[in-house]
Amino acid sequence: MAEVNKGGGRNNVLWSTLGCLLLLGCASGALALSSGSNGQLVVDPAIASYAAKANVSGAVVVAGSDTMQPIVARIASAFKQWQPGVHIAVQGGGSDAALNGFLQNQATIRRGDADASPKSHQVSGNIHLLASSRPLTDGERKDFRSRYGYDVTEIPIALDAVAIYVNRQNPIEGLTLEQLDAIFGRDRKRGFSEEITMWGQVGLKDDWSQQPIHRYGQDKRSGTRTFFVLEALLGGELRADVREESGPASEILALSRDLLGIGYAGIGFQASGVRVLPLAESTGRSYIAPTMESAASGSYPLSRSLYLYTKKDPKADLEPAILEFLRFVNSREGQDMVVKAGAYPLPADLAAKNLQTLTGTATSSATALLSSAN
Repeated sequence: MAEVNKGGGRNNVLWSTLGCLLLLGCASGALALSSGSNGQLVVDPAIASYAAKANVSGAVVVAGSDTMQPIVARIASAFKQWQPGVHIAVQGGGSDAALNGFLQNQATIRRGDADASPKSHQVSGNIHLLASSRPLTDGERKDFRSRYGYDVTEIPIALDAVAIYVNRQNPIEGLTLEQLDAIFGRDRKRGFSEEITMWGQVGLKDDWSQQPIHRYGQDKRSGTRTFFVLEALLGGELRADVREESGPASEILALSRDLLGIGYAGIGFQASGVRVLPLAESTGRSYIAPTMESAASGSYPLSRSLYLYTKKDPKADLEPAILEFLRFVNSREGQDMVVKAGAYPLPADLAAKNLQTLTGTATSSATALLSSAN
């Protein structure tokens, strides 16, 4: 099994509790993210199965996004069945928090955290792959280039949506982005006329109308927080009364216990105690629910990709263990793990583009490139 290091002082009990909630949510049909005729997400049939070029060995450290941690951990565990000689350590702690360590090639996984083997020291001191729930900025890319002399390699591994969660008992139908900005934002850059502090201001009646809104979010280490601020608040400041949790697991758990709560997190954190709101781009526009189709088309206002970044010197090959892992991510088996973790799989053309980026081999389909490994 791949080693999962929660990092950043995370309370593992939260992850265990959330896991139970997620299972309940799946069992009750809460993950209604359908693409296939049976109501289940399906991987693009043009993406072929993983074909190992050779048995490889080595260590790979993946660090960053808490949103991506359960996704990457599932992929890593499946990959071990094909390449048992590769040890993969998966660490959370937030995209923004891990970025500096990636740039400086310094992991926070302590010696011996990786596994119990004598070779556990191999994962100490470097981050091979940065897991980021947002794209790197121009400034961050320039920083990377100034340090290494070449551009960072960006590999989107899944589609996602930053979903707006409320307690399952909250009857609200949906929100516009202007309302969302007025709930969470201090500056109201989307132009809503007043701050929204009560549930009655977004249309709830009777006992709900005079109830205060309790805002939840994620801390400054989170790439999802950065994405939300840029996309939902147009770069405005968050209100001071947003209750910032240490990660999406603790946030969803808090919302499941707070009837008056509202928060944001990746779509893969749906659970039985919360529900997801559809969003409208602006007043008068239709509500759009987060689905694989709306994320792929961009019609859901807070759709995004999830990324792995690596250091690929154009004058040298990637280490075999890293290359094989990234090839596996873009295979049918890898994308199946994306689906099982609650995110949306890649379309075949994007998987093929990723593989071309990694190998320098042009191809019109992921199937052709993966098959060429035989």
